Amino acid sequence: MNDAAPAPTPAPAPRRARVRAPELIGKGGWLNTGGEELTLADLRGKIVLLDFWTFCCVNCLHVLDELRDLEEKHRDTLVIVGVHSPKFVHEAEHQAVVDAVERYEVHHPVLDDPELATWKQYAVRAWPTLVVIDPEGYVVAQHAGEGHANAIRTLVEELEAEHESKGTLRRGDGPYVAPEPVATDLRFPGKAVMLAGGNFLVSDTTRHQLVELAEDGETVVRRIGEGVFREPQGLALLPDGKVVVADTVNHALRTYDPETGAIELVAGTGKQWWQGSPTSGPALDVDLSSPWDVAWWQGKVWIAMAGVHQLWTYDPESGTVEVAAGTTNEGLVDGPAAEAWFAQPSGLAATEDRLWIADSETSAVRWIDTDGVVHTAVGTGLFDFGHRDGAAEQALLQHPLGVTALPDGSVAVSDTYNHALRRYDPATGEVTTLATDLREPSDAVLVGGDIVVVESARHRLTRLRLPEEAVQVESAAYRTQREATDIAPGRLRLDVVFQAPTGQKLDERYGPSTRLLVSSTPPELLAGGEGTGTDLFRELELNPDVTEGVLHVSAMAASCDDDPANEYPACHVHQQDWGVPVKVTETGATRLPLILAGMDG
Repeated sequence: MNDAAPAPTPAPAPRRARVRAPELIGKGGWLNTGGEELTLADLRGKIVLLDFWTFCCVNCLHVLDELRDLEEKHRDTLVIVGVHSPKFVHEAEHQAVVDAVERYEVHHPVLDDPELATWKQYAVRAWPTLVVIDPEGYVVAQHAGEGHANAIRTLVEELEAEHESKGTLRRGDGPYVAPEPVATDLRFPGKAVMLAGGNFLVSDTTRHQLVELAEDGETVVRRIGEGVFREPQGLALLPDGKVVVADTVNHALRTYDPETGAIELVAGTGKQWWQGSPTSGPALDVDLSSPWDVAWWQGKVWIAMAGVHQLWTYDPESGTVEVAAGTTNEGLVDGPAAEAWFAQPSGLAATEDRLWIADSETSAVRWIDTDGVVHTAVGTGLFDFGHRDGAAEQALLQHPLGVTALPDGSVAVSDTYNHALRRYDPATGEVTTLATDLREPSDAVLVGGDIVVVESARHRLTRLRLPEEAVQVESAAYRTQREATDIAPGRLRLDVVFQAPTGQKLDERYGPSTRLLVSSTPPELLAGGEGTGTDLFRELELNPDVTEGVLHVSAMAASCDDDPANEYPACHVHQQDWGVPVKVTETGATRLPLILAGMDG
């Protein structure tokens, strides 16, 4: 007989408190709802996926494409709500959001939140961020960055089963109402090039075609490539008379022969490039990522690879591609090509001694020389922008998408979000404004003494006489409106929160499956802790002499299906870059958590 007292029953593990989803508010109102205002109460019984995005962000555009299959498959249980949260001043304009929703074929309700009210309520820190809300109105997951579609698909299926059994799932049509289509010859054209005979070839981006226009820039001669292209952008003439096309959403390059009409795939697999994938090799075997523009320079096709913040080249003679400049880190860093940082390079223009680059997210004009060194002509970084002429070191642009080399050695800049055509002259170091009252100009073609501008949001080409004198414009300077995070001086613990999705585990078969890179603007902000490592945490040391700046954090994690019986499990890459404005104060935080993927349930 044992007289010992029975062991106490272990207490159940405490369940984290469920968080009620904050209401959806935004002064811009709702799009794609037929004029109806939505509340979370209206969506009760549905699984809701909030997609915090802004239309300048190529990673946000990738996520829109990632979610299309999920949206279609679960249309009767899942409601995706885009929460448009602007970075640039132009993106806070309601009509610009309306245009972007059509341009990128967003087929779900969108809340226009120009003041980031809902962004702040959900404590979002990065574009894009996805938040899942269950049918009872509670937040159950948050993911930052790309590559989470599979995890969300699994979670949606689990929530469907759980709430079907509880009787809290409501099936049926969602609140999406398609807008009325508008008839125009072009719809959000991207880039243009002049053909040998004097006609124009235009990438008709939203209609997924190329369009040949007569010399007047208006009369449609033919439409090209229906069913072949997906949101094509950049065009460049090759020495053999063919045109190379940046087939952006197909992550590919194709050639088009104006003489025969033949279209040929020459680079890309159709899959998006991810960290760890090959960066050189046979062109048809290497993944690309949102090629946005192309130019013929130094015997190769140079590619503005916006999706990974790099420049690549394609060599038609050898049939190969390779990285030419950039590290994949997003920012503005000059120097040798292999060490330079870009931020969504989106426009290219070649001259004999340099390749001009419109580096859109840094609102910069940059160039690479024949020795492979990257320089910045105009622009200071990710968060400063505006419309200011004068000396290049203090001039400001706003998300330029195009550059055009001019005969005198200067460059015309399609200053997209300023609705202007600007000019930078290396001889004087001055920036001037050539024309205003354009609508999202994205490219321009020189035609004799005229310049033909692609007015993307007016769906047309516009011919201008190159002015001899600059237009006088009132200066404006802006900084991205995100609030700074207060941090304490001294040591700061940085934690990137990542939890492998249900049914997956970190992939450690070939070494560490995570990567963390940390830097700052200005570089002097960090006295220690910068650089690359494999842990998703870092002890940072702040410089006591610097009171504000931006922490740049890039994180990646690879997870694979956790099935021991499967010799070749499916693997998934999750990655995100953050630019976190910080202010050093005595009462600030000593820990900075950033969610790559986490569960709140």
